[in-house]
Amino acid sequence: MKKRLIYIHGKGGSAGEAAHYAALLPDFDVVGLDYRAQTPWEAKAEFAAFFDQTAQGEPVSVLANSIGAYFALHALAEKQVEQMLLLSPVVDMEALIGAMMRAVNVTQDELRERGTVETPFGETLSWEYLTWVQKHPIAWHAPTDILYGENDDLQSLKSVQTFAASCGASLTVMPNGEHWFHTEEQMNFLDNWLKGKIKK
Repeated sequence: MKKRLIYIHGKGGSAGEAAHYAALLPDFDVVGLDYRAQTPWEAKAEFAAFFDQTAQGEPVSVLANSIGAYFALHALAEKQVEQMLLLSPVVDMEALIGAMMRAVNVTQDELRERGTVETPFGETLSWEYLTWVQKHPIAWHAPTDILYGENDDLQSLKSVQTFAASCGASLTVMPNGEHWFHTEEQMNFLDNWLKGKIKK
């Protein structure tokens, strides 16, 4: 019986990306999570239910990308994840929201008063989201491996290093890599990293 791997995409991605990893990992049954959650509290119920349905009491690993990684780290914190593989994970959401607020010159007081602020780069700043993030730090303990691009423009290397240290994760940094792994060179690096890290 094949081991199971759940793939969780990032923003703008799709569960169909799981097909790439299924071809790469023939010893695994790779299943993509086609989620609708837009917030970590929505993801908690949706991701946990999908995990339980997929696992059915058997070991399951997870490959999660970007914002999908942030959702998964919250939603699956109490699940028996055999191995968590994180690609360009968002692990410091407060810092990311703070950077977006500075980009549009919005203070915390203004955001609290207005509730939400639309940005020119397509993101909606939300006081509810920010306060949830502040009250719910990530508490993660499963075996974890992280791949990070040196030129990631969403999360600093320091943030990812701090998270990795907090949960004993291995951290691989791709020189000149970006947040979105998409070029041939980046995908080859990702594929080799995954094949080398995943527990057979």
